[in-house]
Parts: sequence; C-alpha cells; structure tokens
Amino acid sequence: MGIPSTMRDAWVNRRNSPLIASPLEDQKILRSRQCTQEGVRAGVKAASIACVATAVPTLVAVRVLPWAKANLNYTAQALIISAASIAAYFITADKTILECARRNTHYNDKSA
Repeated sequence: MGIPSTMRDAWVNRRNSPLIASPLEDQKILRSRQCTQEGVRAGVKAASIACVATAVPTLVAVRVLPWAKANLNYTAQALIISAASIAAYFITADKTILECARRNTHYNDKSA
C-alpha cells in the first residue's frame, strides 16, 4: 500500500521546477488560499447554525407529533439534519469564495 514510487518521484520533481513564479502569481495564490479558508470558516459557521436550527424542531416533532413519531426513524431524523447542514455549508462556502474572488479581481494600479 502507500504511494507508488513513480508517483512520489513525479510530485517531488514537480516542486523542483525550473520555472519561477512571479511575485504577482505568488500573491494570487496566497489570496486564493485565503479565500478558500474564509469560505470554509463561513461554511462551518453556517452548517453549525443550520444543524441546531433543524435538529431542535425535528427532535421535538418526533416526540410530540404522532405522525412524526410513527414515520421518522433515527435514519430519517439524521438525514433531515445532515441534509440541511450540508446544504448550508456548501451554499455559504460557495458564496463566500465567489465574493472574495470578486474582491480580488480588481486591479490595483499603484503606479498612478
């Protein structure tokens, strides 16, 4: 098991490329990483809020409503809660990353 030596050597040699990135490219890479991290943070916050916002009514409904008690087993409850959390994560992360990317596309001319 593990990584085959040919694949490992290809990745090692990729780092030792004769091409040198320009400072602008380094800044773009750094900003894209920051955008991704910002998106992940916002997505986790939204997912945790959505988890609580869906878990409380779902669990209360299963204990109070006869229809929910009869038809929503543990798997259905988990599916309802996780679907809302996953959707909130991806929607928020996507919006945050796109908004950050839009902010970074503006050209700042410092020579003028």
